[in-house]
Amino acid sequence: MGNCMDTTARVDHSMTNAAYPSKVTSKTSLSSVPSTIKSNSTRSTLTLPSMRDRSELPTPRTEGEILSSSNLKAFTFNDLKTATKNFRPDSLLGEGGFGHVYKGWIDEHTLAPSRPGSGLVVAVKKLKPEGFQGHKEWLTEVDYLGQLHHKNLVKLIGYCSDGDNRLLVYEFMPKGSLENHLFRRGADPLSWAIRLKVAIGAARGLSFLHDAENQVIYRDFKASNILLDSEFNAKLSDFGLAKAGPTGDKTHVSTQVMGTHGYAAPEYIATGRLSAKADVYSFGVVLLELLTGRRALDKSKPGIEQNLVDWARPHLGDKRRLYRIMDTKLGGQYPKKGANAIASIALQCICGDAKMRPRMSQVLEELELLQDAKYGAASPLVDIRKASHAVPRSPRSPMKVQPSPRRSLGAAAAASPLPGYRTAQVH
Repeated sequence: MGNCMDTTARVDHSMTNAAYPSKVTSKTSLSSVPSTIKSNSTRSTLTLPSMRDRSELPTPRTEGEILSSSNLKAFTFNDLKTATKNFRPDSLLGEGGFGHVYKGWIDEHTLAPSRPGSGLVVAVKKLKPEGFQGHKEWLTEVDYLGQLHHKNLVKLIGYCSDGDNRLLVYEFMPKGSLENHLFRRGADPLSWAIRLKVAIGAARGLSFLHDAENQVIYRDFKASNILLDSEFNAKLSDFGLAKAGPTGDKTHVSTQVMGTHGYAAPEYIATGRLSAKADVYSFGVVLLELLTGRRALDKSKPGIEQNLVDWARPHLGDKRRLYRIMDTKLGGQYPKKGANAIASIALQCICGDAKMRPRMSQVLEELELLQDAKYGAASPLVDIRKASHAVPRSPRSPMKVQPSPRRSLGAAAAASPLPGYRTAQVH
């Protein structure tokens, strides 16, 4: 763990703003490799057929096959105009590089559009008509979320491919994004217990993706893409940048760099070589946001404080200094040993050497231990990488996923309240 403190690669990041209630993340470019940012949505109560943690559907390769075998509802554009009150401004939930997200209503049994205020609440994401890259991401979301089913992944109910119109229909997440709860002005501060619950839920979602028979690398893990239901259960949203992981004896896949500034792993930005350990790095950054209440990148801060990883790293392994970076909105109401344990896990996740980072299944196991009441007063600092021999790998799920369309990064990012918004790209 000591090595992790000295091996972080440096990347020049640019700031991305996110305001969940009405803004959605947009894209920006990192370094010389593409990266992408996403945003959030809100949750709804779905009474669709129960689909347990499932990922066994074969992934088709052509657009026609993806749409015909996705098990999703195919909506017409007129359906969604009706569901959202003709996309009126008062139905707008968020906006970003992909387009706009609107609140809508559909019948919970037939999924037909229903009168505003009645039926099932949904989030409808409408693609900007001129966005070719957006179309690729739209298709990637249909591809993956049409197959992947887990309680910590947002539910995709259906899609619309009507003429030039491309839309996605998600369950509505009432509590919005983690980003808004942590950073929006006037938001009620999250308690330590809720922060831990959110971290565990997000870790379960990532672990599910990584341990699938055909591994999926999320590639855009960040606070704006973690959506919260009415009980603060976390769900991962926006799969437009998801990528099939390496197969056989390969350790990585080489791809155009895409993701979000401040969250993308340094080795991925530098080389374009992508592995599940890049997601682990991003998870570590979000753990730091939960600990400190600070954004991954914040240009309003002085000097080194602009980059959360660089600023926080020296404090993470020192119990006597950790309190200096803890979120003041917690008001000191957190278990110090539990905070030390989270800091230790975060430090291992953001290790500059990707091979030294733990697997998400290991991270999840350590986080779940912290739920035990005894860890409120005393939670041990455990190097979960060294304990890997004692941590059985989660059984791989039988999912088969083909590589999905790639995306490249663009301009600056903003945040959004719906389940599949992107913002930053890396070159």
